[in-house]
Amino acid sequence: MFKIVNSSIGTKFSSKWGSLIVDLAVKAVRCVYNKDENDNIEIDVKRYAKIEKIPGGVLEDCMVLDGVMFNKDVTHPQMKRDIKNPRVILLDCPLEYKKGESMTNMEFTADDDFKKALQMEETEVMRMCDHILKLKPDVVITEKGVSDIAQHFLMKNGNVSVLRRVRKTDNNRISRVTGATICNRPEELQETDVGTDCGLFEVKKIGDDYFTFMTECKSPKACSIILRGASKDVLNEIERNLHDALGVARNVINNPRLVPGGGALEMELSVRLTKMASEVEGIHQWPYKALASALEVIPRTLAQNCGGDVVRMLTELRAKHAAGDEGKFWGIDGNNAKIGNMNEVGVWDPAAVKLQTYKTAIESACMLLRIDDIVSGIAKDGRHAGGRKAQDSDEGEGETFGDARDG
Repeated sequence: MFKIVNSSIGTKFSSKWGSLIVDLAVKAVRCVYNKDENDNIEIDVKRYAKIEKIPGGVLEDCMVLDGVMFNKDVTHPQMKRDIKNPRVILLDCPLEYKKGESMTNMEFTADDDFKKALQMEETEVMRMCDHILKLKPDVVITEKGVSDIAQHFLMKNGNVSVLRRVRKTDNNRISRVTGATICNRPEELQETDVGTDCGLFEVKKIGDDYFTFMTECKSPKACSIILRGASKDVLNEIERNLHDALGVARNVINNPRLVPGGGALEMELSVRLTKMASEVEGIHQWPYKALASALEVIPRTLAQNCGGDVVRMLTELRAKHAAGDEGKFWGIDGNNAKIGNMNEVGVWDPAAVKLQTYKTAIESACMLLRIDDIVSGIAKDGRHAGGRKAQDSDEGEGETFGDARDG
């Protein structure tokens, strides 16, 4: 696993730091790996492995958390910022008085009517807070707003830390690591909705921003990847390299079959197709030869890019593959500008990627071959509509198909 992921970023910027990015990618993919009862494998790296880029520090500070991190602080400065084994409740509803959906008019006739209206709002908010406090939570996280009065009740009566306006994607990740269920209404909360898998809740200040960490989780199914670097340009480049590594690691876990890289597979297929073409009589052998010739483009391009003697390298490589099974792992070693055994060099490709590449290439070629002519459906007079007609135009007034202008 480490070898193939390493070969995908071997020539990129992050390769200067050894196996750092490889370790991050493999750990993150193994964290979000999920297998259901029907043996269906889900590795949703995009949704459950969030990359957080924080300028500052050194690249060696990059890490994969055994939990999640997001850019939020508690809503009140007196709320706790460090809780061990917290009980977490997740909501996607506002903890404030719900305003009327249409225009609402209130008529005050007595002098204490306004006080009564405020009291009704306060009572409604208290009722929502009481439903939450019944379950004795330590942390309440909601995707919507939290009013000042709700913060006051939760902090005074339960010493609860509250975070508001958390993104939906972050809330889903928190749900995966804490075991909590996102609830729509405080009245529907049950004991089974409370998350208890998180070992440590803490809020830290990094640079100018506050970040919430929920770490030391039991078997987390989501994670945050923290990238540190000197500047935003460095972080962006490292993120691009990490995306490549994550994609390769995901493909290998989904389909753990590998093929030798460096043009070895293409040359082996080319040699076998050429051999098959010799067993076919007549014009039917030409498709085999054409495909064999097309596949040789990959090793030829690799040989050109590394600055080697293209003709000699391809001839040697073709001879190795034609010799039998001993030569099937031989390909272009780009670092030394010569052919080499890909098993020893350590250059591998996922079989799933190669299969998809060949399918796409052949389907594209078939689609292009189906196009027998290009028809222009624009009338001649319409071409100069809205502008002055060309005076020196010597085009005829006949057919619009196939003339010099249509190519």
